[in-house]
Amino acid sequence: MSGEVAAATIPRPSRRGLTIGLLICVVAIAFEAMAVLTAMPAAARDLGDVDLYAWAFTAFGLAQTFAIVAAGQFSDRVGPKAPMMVGFVVFAVGLVLAGSASTMPLLLLGRFVQGLGGGTMNLAVMVLVARVFDEQERARMLTGFSAAWMGPSFLGPPIAAWLTEHASWHWVFWSVLPLLLFAGALIIRPLLRAELPPHDHVSVNRRQLWSAALVALGAMGVQLAGQRIEWWSLAWLAGGLALLWYGLPALLPTGFGFYGRGLDAVIGTRAAISAGYAGAQSFLPLMLVQVEGFSLQNAGIFITIGSVGWMAGAWLQSRPWLRLRRDLIIAVGAASTAAGLAALAVAGWLPGRLVALSVIGWVFAGLGMGLAVASTSLAVMQLSAPVEIGRNTSSLQMGEALGAGIGAGLAGTMFVLGTSQANPTLGFGGLLTVMAVLGLLSVATAVRVGAVENHSVTL
Repeated sequence: MSGEVAAATIPRPSRRGLTIGLLICVVAIAFEAMAVLTAMPAAARDLGDVDLYAWAFTAFGLAQTFAIVAAGQFSDRVGPKAPMMVGFVVFAVGLVLAGSASTMPLLLLGRFVQGLGGGTMNLAVMVLVARVFDEQERARMLTGFSAAWMGPSFLGPPIAAWLTEHASWHWVFWSVLPLLLFAGALIIRPLLRAELPPHDHVSVNRRQLWSAALVALGAMGVQLAGQRIEWWSLAWLAGGLALLWYGLPALLPTGFGFYGRGLDAVIGTRAAISAGYAGAQSFLPLMLVQVEGFSLQNAGIFITIGSVGWMAGAWLQSRPWLRLRRDLIIAVGAASTAAGLAALAVAGWLPGRLVALSVIGWVFAGLGMGLAVASTSLAVMQLSAPVEIGRNTSSLQMGEALGAGIGAGLAGTMFVLGTSQANPTLGFGGLLTVMAVLGLLSVATAVRVGAVENHSVTL
């Protein structure tokens, strides 16, 4: 559906309500994501089982992997309305489970359910943007989404630290529910009034759904292999890689090649850059608290400072005076993130001596993500036929979620290795080095995208 048809079938007040509701929805998801980063060191101290720390992030990411694929299938088949509503409910249930968790396994269950709901919502939001808004409005919406992420990035960590220190880390999850309900109240009426007819000729691909489940299980197997270095680890690793090899092709665009150009390279770049950034982000607060001696509040401020870079990148990629093609913006973003992660790795090997370098590195890593995330989403929309937007957006977000899950899993493996040898420098320095390598992989993939024109506009 074109932007013009959507504008005629959705009254202007409803479009305004839908726009504001979608932005608040993104704020709720972003606040939960950023707040959890700050609260997790306290949750681990309270609940124990610190060796399961990485699973708090991979449980979310791997559940999100399956949910994104399923939501993409049903968004193309029946439209994005039902997936959006289901995502709201499931995400809220996950918040309740995590907010009431008394053990680490229960917290992981809550995070898993949140991943199912969050993945469904994220995909449905992007399909709504593609089907309701025209090309210029899409760029504005994506910049708005980046801004919606940045607000919680600035406020989420200090608020989470305050809640954790003055009440409990449980309230980090409970506090998201009112915001989520407010977003739902704004969205429900425009959704019901919007004319978004399904593509009746598109059928649900059950093989893709099974493949999504197998890919999530495969990624879990790879992470389990790294939890303990023993003979059984080889079996977990082999089984996990086999499931990934079998399941991935069905989830990617037809004819996808890992060394391909165009759409293939866009998806690959998003996966690799998300893996490096997410793995570093997951353990950065823990490193600041355990190794650098930061308080929870100061660790939250550190994360907030790094968000300045992301906001700057998101703003920059939308400027009309930026004459770079969209593919070049993606490449520059990948290079900036890789450089930032490399700086963090150097600081990780020299604890207590290069905190300033960590700050600079995190800003540059965020700058690259701000440039690349919005740009890869726009590139997929430009490179996809209308009927394939849901499927290809699903592939893009699935790649991001899977990359983030694998990145956090690899980081967890390095952390466990350092912990087992009572060497936190090896744990944190090693995991940040691996994340920097993933950043370099994203650069190598980004340069293969090929020419994609930049239609950015002023917000």
